Amino acid sequence: MELIKLGEKTYYIKNNTNIGIYKIDDKNVILIDTGNDKDAGKKILKIINEQNWFVKTIINTHSHADHIGGNNVIEARCNCDIYSGKIETSLINNTILEPIGLYGASPLSSLKNKFLYAKESNAKVIDNNIDNIEIIDLKGHSYDMIGVKTDDDVIFLGDALASENTINKYHIFYLYDVKEYLNTLQKLKTLKAKKYVLSHSEVTENISELIKANENKINEIINNIYKILENKKTYEDVLKEIFDIYNLNMNVNQYYLVGASIKAYLSCLYNDDKITYEFINNKMYYKIKGDK
Repeated sequence: MELIKLGEKTYYIKNNTNIGIYKIDDKNVILIDTGNDKDAGKKILKIINEQNWFVKTIINTHSHADHIGGNNVIEARCNCDIYSGKIETSLINNTILEPIGLYGASPLSSLKNKFLYAKESNAKVIDNNIDNIEIIDLKGHSYDMIGVKTDDDVIFLGDALASENTINKYHIFYLYDVKEYLNTLQKLKTLKAKKYVLSHSEVTENISELIKANENKINEIINNIYKILENKKTYEDVLKEIFDIYNLNMNVNQYYLVGASIKAYLSCLYNDDKITYEFINNKMYYKIKGDK
């Protein structure tokens, strides 16, 4: 982990999940996300302690385990406040809900891993700006994801944009709501800042090309699903063909994460009246609207 200064009061710790830091005063800081597990939390605290700072507040952009994994240990040592969006807060406080949400019932034990199931902490709903920080609604990747803008004109975007590496290597990035994500991409085109911090990419001064890349990949996936459904298919059929198209390798995490995203695309197409479904021999088939 490396501490990098972005402005007079704004820093970030470069990591697999980048961690934001905002200095409220000479001693107290706000953390923006906490990494993927207790080890990340301990490393963050080591860096904080080396600077003679103290964690007063954590703001989680959203509730996914790689963004809240350090909450538990940092909260225990600093007795800090934790804030996030309304629905995200419920999941941070009850982290079993993430694997439950993916599985749809009491989850397989193999889904209770650190990538999907963080330690619980005690978060509260953030309903207004705090300590010169502006909260930005960035729904789509997750239920209630938020971005954070500091008065140094730096915006922490969480996972509001998939990185070029993710787009080119994995193609399918997790989305809860495709329509909301597209709306967020439109919003991002209007957000101006000196620097943008993405959770899983390099800090940049311009996000316009990455916004286009995200839009293009989403439209490509929509078109691929639409082509797949030229002949009626079950959800499992659609998922397999998407994996085949993009040469992805199936494992239990990918099955449920990519699968949830494909369901989000199917919901988007259905809600836009582009596709429908029918039941044949007790199996559910999706098809293009109007096809027999």
